Amino acid sequence: MKKWLAMLFSVLFVLALAGCSETPKYTKVKVDLTKMNSTMVYSEVSNMVNSPDKYRGKTVRMKGTFNVYPGDGRNYYACLITDATACCQQGMEFVLAGDYEYPKDYPEPGTEIVVTGIFDTYKEGEYMYCQLSDAVLEE
Repeated sequence: MKKWLAMLFSVLFVLALAGCSETPKYTKVKVDLTKMNSTMVYSEVSNMVNSPDKYRGKTVRMKGTFNVYPGDGRNYYACLITDATACCQQGMEFVLAGDYEYPKDYPEPGTEIVVTGIFDTYKEGEYMYCQLSDAVLEE
């Protein structure tokens, strides 16, 4: 009887884990740009782009405007942040965790979003780019 109960609990545990979402839930955010004023956000994003090694691997949350840019064989999705005078923009590309399709699973361009992900860099050709990987759009 004990073996049967142990096996039943094991099966239930595995089934419970299988039902868990693959989308990460970020509870500890190292760089939360949503709590800064627009001048500080613009400055911090500039720092991220100019000194990416300081931020690589850190969880970042940001608020801005969603935009999509078509590229060679794929789209680039970005959160754009405007400075205090609304004359300049900084953007951060993000890649959602999971399997998503554009436009079905994304907001309309121009929509205000909050996105959280892991800061990382990658190279295309000879250029290095910054992005938030394993990102989650917050509702």
